[in-house]
Amino acid sequence: MKDFAALYGRLDQTTRTNAKVAALADYFRTAPDADKLWTVALFSGRRPRRTITATSLRDWAAERAGLPLWLFEESYGIVGDLSETIALILPPPSKDSDQPLSYWIARLRELSALPEPERKAGILDAWDSLPGSERFLFTKLLTGSFRVGVSQTLMTKALAQATDQPETEVAHRLMGDWTPETTTWARLLHEGEARDDSARPYPFYLAYQLEDPADLGDPADWFAERKWDGIRGQLILREGKHHLWSRGEDLITDRFPELARAIDWLPHGTVLDGEILAWDGDHPMTFNALQPRIGRKTVPKSLLTTAPVVLMTYDLLEQDGHDIRPVPFQDRRQRLEALLTGLPPEAPLRLSPPVPFATVDDLREERLRAREEGAEGLMLKRRSSPYGTGRKKGDWWKWKVDPLTIDAVMVYAQAGSGRRANLFTDFTFAVRNGNELVPFTKAYSGLTDAEFRQITAWVNKHTVQKFGPVRQVEPVQVFEIGFEGIQASPRHKSGVALRFPRMLRWRHDKPVNEIDTLDTLREILAAHG
Repeated sequence: MKDFAALYGRLDQTTRTNAKVAALADYFRTAPDADKLWTVALFSGRRPRRTITATSLRDWAAERAGLPLWLFEESYGIVGDLSETIALILPPPSKDSDQPLSYWIARLRELSALPEPERKAGILDAWDSLPGSERFLFTKLLTGSFRVGVSQTLMTKALAQATDQPETEVAHRLMGDWTPETTTWARLLHEGEARDDSARPYPFYLAYQLEDPADLGDPADWFAERKWDGIRGQLILREGKHHLWSRGEDLITDRFPELARAIDWLPHGTVLDGEILAWDGDHPMTFNALQPRIGRKTVPKSLLTTAPVVLMTYDLLEQDGHDIRPVPFQDRRQRLEALLTGLPPEAPLRLSPPVPFATVDDLREERLRAREEGAEGLMLKRRSSPYGTGRKKGDWWKWKVDPLTIDAVMVYAQAGSGRRANLFTDFTFAVRNGNELVPFTKAYSGLTDAEFRQITAWVNKHTVQKFGPVRQVEPVQVFEIGFEGIQASPRHKSGVALRFPRMLRWRHDKPVNEIDTLDTLREILAAHG
């Protein structure tokens, strides 16, 4: 656990990519295999389930520290993170432990099966055996809230350095539905081939946002298509079965049973990349229509009827069991067209149509039409490009339409966590409805570090009320809020919910009486919902 805590500290203390890769590579070269396997799992989102409620941890920590609950809550409000608060207020450990990370993970599983009195005793004993940084991480694992600022790409680079394997091979090995309970370090990183598991997907290739298409050079080198507004998915047809993976590496096969029929028309050894869209027979439906299906493990017949789906397919990654990702995009596209041409309308597959253009001005016009076509913008792909791994600049670009915007006033503020625990970073915004202010969205991204520090200083001086970690503030600070979509929502007082809201700019120039109204939101909903 000491080595894992030291690694976490090195990662948390730097924003430099090379420093993070070096720290990870050093750890993967020297740590025990079981610890390395759990570290990869934790850093890729495969966290243990929550062992105990936050309320119980708060009560037990306050009791052990000899603090009244009100003082613990005040401390938590200042620190902004439960695990960090507990690590700070508990007395120093009376014992020393040199157990590895894998021991403490196993201990978590043991504790979850114990009656509450024994569970409490076990957690208190663990806290009494771990110094601050290790105690903090143990508590994060207890609550199921462990996070670290390491992307899959950085971890892949570090593992490639530590194991002397190509990055593309490592990235492929890390894909799929594995857990530390179902594999070993050797099987995951060293034994067999990356595609031994017939359900294993390929790493997704991701695009950067394009600022100006004039920078791309000769238009003839590029292929354009719509950037569809759905769920990115990879459909795998192997060994008589089909598997559907989301970009977040979630196996979502059962959530979209319509795609099972793809196996009736396509050969085995086929892997398609595309966008899962709700489909009305001729055109894509809005993302709002797809939304009710996202979190469901079983889909009722009513949703299958009102929001049937297709896979809008735009790339072919595997053909006849062969990995064709190194093949130029133009050739992969031709193979994909040949594969999908002639499919009947009942097939749950569509070919993403090309967007013809001759000049940059043509692209600009097509981008402006994107929302009319049910899309978020354009995708531009270099015709000679292979299918890469992760997010890379140069060959694939997304050129999204400008976001929808509304001017709103900040009414609540909450501190962040981790390195931002001492800054207010999470805000609630409201619009006018007559003389009333109606909260309608939260946002926590879009400001610079300097602006976050500035707004934090302002919040500290202009708090009206405190609700635990949340501060109600004077409603005077106006922000321009950008968002990608809007939908009706009976769960919100405003009646709407925004998709991907963020702060575009702090409107120092605008008084609160000039912010937008609830009617404005309803007009946007009518036009784009």
